[in-house]
Amino acid sequence: MNLVQLGCTFRTTPVEIREKLAFTEPQLEQALREITARFGWESAVLSTCNRVEVYAANPQGIRPDPYLLREYLAQFHNLDPEYLGQYLQIHQEADVVLHLFRVASSLDSLIVGEGQIAGQVRDAFEIALRVGSTGPMLNALFQYAQKAAKRVRTETGITEGHISVSSVAVDFVRQVFDRFSDKTVLVIGAGKMGRLTLKHLQELKPKQILITNRSPEKAQALAQEVHGQAVPFERLDDCLAQADIVLSTTGSPDPIMTEARYAPIRQKRGARTTVILDIAVPRDFDPNIHDGERTFVFNVDDLTAVREQTLAKRRSHLERAEHIIREEQRKFLEEWTRRKHGPTIARLTKFFDDRRQEILQELLARLNGKISEKERRDIEGAFRLFQNRLLHSPISALVESARDGTSNQLLESLKRLFQIGDEK
Repeated sequence: MNLVQLGCTFRTTPVEIREKLAFTEPQLEQALREITARFGWESAVLSTCNRVEVYAANPQGIRPDPYLLREYLAQFHNLDPEYLGQYLQIHQEADVVLHLFRVASSLDSLIVGEGQIAGQVRDAFEIALRVGSTGPMLNALFQYAQKAAKRVRTETGITEGHISVSSVAVDFVRQVFDRFSDKTVLVIGAGKMGRLTLKHLQELKPKQILITNRSPEKAQALAQEVHGQAVPFERLDDCLAQADIVLSTTGSPDPIMTEARYAPIRQKRGARTTVILDIAVPRDFDPNIHDGERTFVFNVDDLTAVREQTLAKRRSHLERAEHIIREEQRKFLEEWTRRKHGPTIARLTKFFDDRRQEILQELLARLNGKISEKERRDIEGAFRLFQNRLLHSPISALVESARDGTSNQLLESLKRLFQIGDEK
């Protein structure tokens, strides 16, 4: 196939090196044009925060040299090639196919099952397509990678469940309440994690959102951002008595709500249920406030534990996902072999067809009038079956040889052995 991949990932390369190798979109387009112009190879580049990978193919010529790619990358980013080389991994031929399929399916991601990488692989292909740096090999490869990723997503549970703390927090809320149009959300503080969680809570479309903060200006700014209502921090207890869902994310070194202080708030709420998402570190709410009946308090450790359970469930689907990837790799190699070597396979098949017919007609001529029509069909079928079984081995060998890049040598051997040279 003459296919090569060179790159680095979060598994082997520190972030400070990945940052130096990262491409902006204009840089990426420039690099693709230069690789194609300089070496005459098909090329595509996948550049994300966790990986930078260059794919190169030359199906009609000599396999791309990964060390030339390394030299080019080093030159492009003003890095020492030898220093850079210790972080780069090389895949060739069928291993490139397997690697890209695993990447696109998020099996090689920092968080197994994350959905962003499939889109990033698609974007990398579309940019290369737009620049004109791809050809028959990479076009087929990246399209198949998208197909493999889709199969993994739809046929396994590897993407099920949320893995961000903010998403898990909302999952807890959904388990307690079945509707939100009559619910009040109270946000205490305005930290980054709180904002992310609030974004997810907004999607539930609660009745109202109250924002309180020791800094009135921050409370007002966040309230305007989420179309909520800013409330003075001094009215915290009143707000807690009113709120059904509480999101607390202050930077206080001590709890802002003790069990004793919360007792009268609980009485005011009566039988109404309260969910408190305490994602502050240190915690804002005394854990003893949780009673498991009317008041539910979840902290960061609770949410992280659920996140780990979700990841464990996703990992349980890895074996099935890897099986799908291997299956799609095999299909791709078979299709590519048929596509590339189709004319030769057709001539090989015709070579056997012609000789089968010669021998068969001679035999049937000698048996003329001595066998029934059914026996005649049985004999013809037996010869055809023998031919198919005989051809199965060389054609299968062509497919297998695509895995290690030796299909061209095998193809030439078949041409000489059966005298089926290229058509003029």
